[in-house]
Order: sequence, then C-alpha cells, then structure tokens
Amino acid sequence: MDAADKREQIRDRALALGFDAVGFAPASLGDEARERLGDFLAQGLHGDMGWMLEKADRRGDPQVLWPEARTVIALGMSYAPHEDPRSLLEHPDRGIVSVYARGRDYHDVVKSRLKQLAQWVHRSFATDVKVFVDTAPVMEKPLAEQAGLGWQGKHTNLVSREHGSWLFLGEVYTALELPPDSPGADLCGSCRRCQDACPTAAFPEPYRLDARRCISYLTIEHKGPIPEDLRPLMGNRIYGCDDCLAACPWNKFAKRTREAAFLPRAELTAPRLADLAQLDDAGFRQVFSGSPIKRIGRDRFVRNVLTALGNSGDQAQIGVVERLTADESDLVRDAASWALERLRAV
Repeated sequence: MDAADKREQIRDRALALGFDAVGFAPASLGDEARERLGDFLAQGLHGDMGWMLEKADRRGDPQVLWPEARTVIALGMSYAPHEDPRSLLEHPDRGIVSVYARGRDYHDVVKSRLKQLAQWVHRSFATDVKVFVDTAPVMEKPLAEQAGLGWQGKHTNLVSREHGSWLFLGEVYTALELPPDSPGADLCGSCRRCQDACPTAAFPEPYRLDARRCISYLTIEHKGPIPEDLRPLMGNRIYGCDDCLAACPWNKFAKRTREAAFLPRAELTAPRLADLAQLDDAGFRQVFSGSPIKRIGRDRFVRNVLTALGNSGDQAQIGVVERLTADESDLVRDAASWALERLRAV
C-alpha cells in the first residue's frame, strides 16, 4: 500500500468516527507562523497567559514537541449553533455563555475520538502516533490551515468554507510520511465584519488579536479583576464571546452540528444572572460538572456574572449584588462593589 492509499484510508476512518474535516500537513511550520507567534509574545498581546511564552519553542515547531513526527493529521469537529448566539444580547437579565461551552466539555469528546483514530492508525500501519487537543503547546490553527481545513481569518480563528468559524480542532502526529493536502487559501477579501463586531476593539489590525482586550480572555484566562474601562463593554457575556465568529459571512454555509455532545444544555441556553450570582463553590461545581466552565472556578465565574449584572441596569438585582460585597473572595467583592455602584447610578 502506498502513502496516498494510507492517507485516504485514514481520512475515511476519521470521517466515520465523526470528524467533519480532515487534512494532512508536514510536521513543520513555516517562518511566517513562527514570526507571528514571536511578534504576538514580544508585544505582550498574550496578557498573563505565561504558559504561551514558556513553551514558545515547542509551540513554534512540532518536531521540538516530538522529533519523530513526520505528518500532522489535522482534524475538526463542527459545533455550529442552531441559532445566532448574539440573540441574547437583547436580554440583559440573562447571561451569554459561548457556544462552545454550552454542551459537554469538548476536550473530552474530541480527545476520545482522536485516541480512537490514533489507535487505529497505530494498529493498521505499525507506526508511532501522538494525540493533541488544545491543552498541549501546538499551533493548531496554522497547522489546520497548512492541512487545508481552512484559513486563519482576520479574527485569527480558523475559517472553513464548509463549516464557517465553528470547528473544534485536534491533531494526530504520526511518524508516517504522508502526502500533504494543499494549504487553505485566505478568502476574507476586503471583509472586516469580525473586527467591526468586537465589543472591546480587541483587533488592533487584521489578523492580530490583543488578548488583553478580548472578552474570551477576560472572562476565562484572566485571573484578576477585569479592567474597569472594559467592564461596561462586556454587556451580559459571562463566559467567552462569539461576536467575531458569529459575524463571519462564511457561516451561512455551516450546517448545524451533528454531534449530540455539543448541543446546548438547557440550563446554559439563557441562564438567569441572578441565579448564577448566588452559586457557592459546591453549587458551582454541581451545575458545571462535565463543562469546560468548571475550569475557571466559582470566584472568576461569579466575577463575570457580577460584571454582567452591573451592566444590566436592573435595580431589582441590587439586593443580590449587595450581599456579595461581603463575599470571602477579594475578586468577587471587587466586582460586586463595582456592579452595585453601577446599579445605584441608574
């Protein structure tokens, strides 16, 4: 069996396992991808995500991460939503959770499928393999672009002609030498809808994100108080933000996800901010069991909820907010005091 036949068998197997996009690329990254990463880190645009800086050498070169790697099998699973996630912006008493976090933790789902594929490749072709999804120092989007899954759009996320901006990515590294797919071509053209849609102006220029202003970063990765000048711009977004993704016109070709695990849990489609604000640590863990939201912990999550309550203009929530000004967490108390001042000024 030649290498091209092996590649097509792997592609067929991946699709049968539930992946929606499959591509093959050499286990290397071009100078442009490494330079973009270097510039991003040098300018401090990564904020306090120190892990990006610490593992930049492995992130910029797949063969530093695993010297035996010869081919990257880039894979995508669609999580395209059934409706525009921005519709909840008109309901300030409700919290907006990013589409990707409304169902089961995608890390578990995607990694399980990746392992199934990797085991099949190992058995079928007697080759070494390694599996990665998000948590490893892998430049997933440039590799996916190199493998032909799409291109990195002006919002810096991957855009697919078939799946829009809604793909979870994962990789199987293999020691097999397989023919690569053609890289994805940039089809953004003159469009700038994603940049114009950003509530906090987190894009200083096309194809460059300042994470320090990004709501996804502020509500998930940022551990301290949210900068006060950005809080009013966040509206009722309490975990992540989909505005730049949802604005992409290529989404019109995306079919709703076929993966049941990615369908939204009822309690996360339009949760009441007042209910979420009253969660203690045990309640938070119970509500978000099996959800990626659990990772940030109760205090950061309630900080986000209080920011949204402060933006709600609903003075009926003053009592809920006021009680949290005496919370054990400094982070929660700070957010509660700010929200209380905002609501009293309405």
